[in-house]
Amino acid sequence: MLFAGAMLVAMAVDAVMGWPDRLYDRIGHPVTWAGGLIERAEQRFNLAALPFWRRRLNGVGVCLGITALAWIVAQLIVWSLLGGIWGGVLTGVFAWPLVATRSLHDHVLRVARPLARRDLQGARDAVAMIVGRDPAMLDTSGVARAALESLAENTSDGVVAPLFWGVIFGLPGIAAYKAINTMDSMIGHMSPRYRAFGWAAARLDDLVNLVPARLTAALFMVVAGARWKAAFRVVVADAGHHRSPNAGWPEAAMAGALGVRLSGPRIYDGAMSSEPWVNEGAPDPGPMDLGRGLNLYLAAMLALAGLIAVVAVI
Repeated sequence: MLFAGAMLVAMAVDAVMGWPDRLYDRIGHPVTWAGGLIERAEQRFNLAALPFWRRRLNGVGVCLGITALAWIVAQLIVWSLLGGIWGGVLTGVFAWPLVATRSLHDHVLRVARPLARRDLQGARDAVAMIVGRDPAMLDTSGVARAALESLAENTSDGVVAPLFWGVIFGLPGIAAYKAINTMDSMIGHMSPRYRAFGWAAARLDDLVNLVPARLTAALFMVVAGARWKAAFRVVVADAGHHRSPNAGWPEAAMAGALGVRLSGPRIYDGAMSSEPWVNEGAPDPGPMDLGRGLNLYLAAMLALAGLIAVVAVI
């Protein structure tokens, strides 16, 4: 399948280059472009004076409209490209910014390095860039746990899911997925401001991540080596207890593969959120476990690339 070959190109370019800071400073990033559009639509259509049902209806319209726009723009790009193998290569280059393989690794590595040096404040500052909880309340184990949870969840949302939809539908599929996921991260919340307007984005994001989240868990289990059975047991026991219908799957697989506990109570905006433990009874993770988690992630990415290559050949 040409789409699968294009996604391999996207993975390869991202692994080599990531998204360079100089390029970001000059033109931003496709996700930030989408974010600006989402922000303007939210300000225009999510007015507090409107009744709940109207804000929800507006949210449905904005969600479908932005998703359709992402699909159409990507399809126009595809129609402008060459056919055959070179068209597939160029499609992969256009898909490259929508794959976060390297940036996810680098963000978590920025947490792991100060944590290994016992620089707790440096690790807190770094983890604050990738999680929403209050970093000032996190000890060493809390920082490691937060980073591992982010690594597991974003492996699905930031890498596996976009590539999954890219393999099936090509550039329009990966572009539409990133639009949906960006909307969910910006407006798909249960706060009073977004409960109505962001409902459609949150539900659609749950739907499009249903298969990729479980595929991510399977990848973690496959590369867990001798601990694959432990990872499988934790997935069966705890994946369904997570607040998210999808995030629990990769988190449970990673917790079981590393032999640590994840999730649990945490503080958001000064308020305690009582979340159930994943792999309760296992020890808290430490700095070495964060390094092991990054190794597991890299192995899973190699397995994913191999799986996509098989699809491309078939």
